[in-house]
Amino acid sequence: MTIELVPLGTLRVNLAEPIVVGQTPKGTRVIVELTDARFEGERLRARLKGAAAADWALIGPDGTCALDIRYTLETDDGAVIFLSYSGRLDLSGGPGTAPVYSTPQFETGDERYAWLNKVQAVAKGVFDPENVLTLEVYELK
Repeated sequence: MTIELVPLGTLRVNLAEPIVVGQTPKGTRVIVELTDARFEGERLRARLKGAAAADWALIGPDGTCALDIRYTLETDDGAVIFLSYSGRLDLSGGPGTAPVYSTPQFETGDERYAWLNKVQAVAKGVFDPENVLTLEVYELK
């Protein structure tokens, strides 16, 4: 069985300065709030809605960062979509030195975008020096 990757779009996320909780029993906890997000694709165009948006990241002793990102988007035509994704990032060489891999999932009650509720997506991206994460997002088929 072959996996097909169908382009969903590009996601650009602006990040605030990290809040370092420090070493916890689970690893080094770092919270990074999102200040803006924009999803641009043929079937989905949306922007960050609200202020409840962050990555509750956990960094292990080897520099592996486990992502836990959650926020709400509002489409250009007014639909509200919850977006969450986990993923992995190798921080052993410092931020911006390795790709970000994630698995976005969408939730919405808007019938126009109900197709998103059935999508499992994958994404690959990079951080730039301006504290922006850019991800190319694909639907798995």
